[in-house]
Amino acid sequence: MHDAVAALIAQDRPVDTHEWRSFWDELHAGGLRRGESVALLASLSTRMPDRATLTALLDSLAERREQAPAREWFHGAVNIVGTGGGPRTLNISTAAAFVAAAMGTPVVKTGSRAYTSALGSVDLLELLGVPLTFSYEQTHETLERCGIAFAGPFVYPAEVARLARSVHPLDFRRLGRFVNTIGPFLADLPVTAQLTGVSDARRLAGLRQAAEHTARRTGRTVWLCTNEPGADELLGFTPNLVRTYDGDGEDEFTLDPVALGLRHGTLDALVPGTDPVAGFHALLAGEAHPVAAETVCLNAAALAVAGRLTGNWHAALDAARAVLRDGAARALVDRLRAKEPARA
Repeated sequence: MHDAVAALIAQDRPVDTHEWRSFWDELHAGGLRRGESVALLASLSTRMPDRATLTALLDSLAERREQAPAREWFHGAVNIVGTGGGPRTLNISTAAAFVAAAMGTPVVKTGSRAYTSALGSVDLLELLGVPLTFSYEQTHETLERCGIAFAGPFVYPAEVARLARSVHPLDFRRLGRFVNTIGPFLADLPVTAQLTGVSDARRLAGLRQAAEHTARRTGRTVWLCTNEPGADELLGFTPNLVRTYDGDGEDEFTLDPVALGLRHGTLDALVPGTDPVAGFHALLAGEAHPVAAETVCLNAAALAVAGRLTGNWHAALDAARAVLRDGAARALVDRLRAKEPARA
């Protein structure tokens, strides 16, 4: 058994960068024994690894990716991406990305297909006819043209896809839940800030370490957001605890919707309907339930604040409401559909 797998199963010592490199090399070469990838994923998904193992894992994957361009390419851009899981809701983060972009905040969003929900962000974009980008160059061009881009799988390490293939015919979505949870920190995007909602409090300690490590390594500001209902986005009707990382350490604040003048509500207002495309269009047109609209506006306002477009929460919320009313957010969907980038 590979040393990395044995150490994860025994949980008696950290797995260092050298051992992770060796594991990825064996995975690429087809040299792993039957079941070793399954054992590795099952161990990671059962229990979040210790700090040393997690940071070594992230470093070992970062060094194998295509080199991202300088941050100037995506100057001021932000990303909103959750860890998945939690209560079943509308695609809040995708809607917030469109709203924030319509407000003037550059957005480059990553995402995935559904793991536990009915529809992930990639599934929804496919139904909307909005293409993913397939290179940094295409992402830059789309961002310049529309103010928003949805990055495709090229930003993730190739090892993720190789792991998925190596455990077939087992269900990677269930077995590889750890990969989805840590996914927001696997994408290599030179954005200024990233807003990540965490649904599972049991994973929070490890994700705080990943956020701190990512902020220190990339210079990206990371916001980790949690709330009592366990949604992986900010909620507009209950307090949200936000932990921020900028390379100089950790800070935190509570984002209280009551203090921002938002209305009371429940998760029932965020339950998706039977037609996801029609529901999403209604959400961006300001025709959805008011609580759902305010939740989207709160997340869009957070992107504007995290990206330093503004420091005024009330002004950011007003701007978000305005682009729902005037149709600017909805129009962005059509702009992105108008010119599909060619595959690299």
